[in-house]
Amino acid sequence: MSETRLFDTSIAEWRSQREAFNEKVLGMAGLEIKRFFSLDGQCYREGALSSRVKEMLGLVASLVLRCDDCILYHTIRCKEEGLSTEEFQEACAVGLVVGGSIVIPHLRRAAARWEELGESSGPAAR
Repeated sequence: MSETRLFDTSIAEWRSQREAFNEKVLGMAGLEIKRFFSLDGQCYREGALSSRVKEMLGLVASLVLRCDDCILYHTIRCKEEGLSTEEFQEACAVGLVVGGSIVIPHLRRAAARWEELGESSGPAAR
């Protein structure tokens, strides 16, 4: 999905499309893909590090890797985990310092989505 298309899609549309695409992938998946999807989900569970911290780590990694789809996912999850705007901003700052100025366009979109999530009514849904 192109950066422009991803940003033009509402969060609700993005969630719906992500769910539909995940179903397609898992419908054709072999054991290796299914295990990877399972590992991804298990990795963010509470443990020695809280789910909140793990989502911030996911956000930072996604910023550094410049994956807008992943940035949006972890931005949503950070909101669901109850991060404050200040915590989100600090995590983004780490991503920018590690990734450098090439992260700035992705940071702009993350900030816009964070603002959008703050304006939505009710708790963020997975």
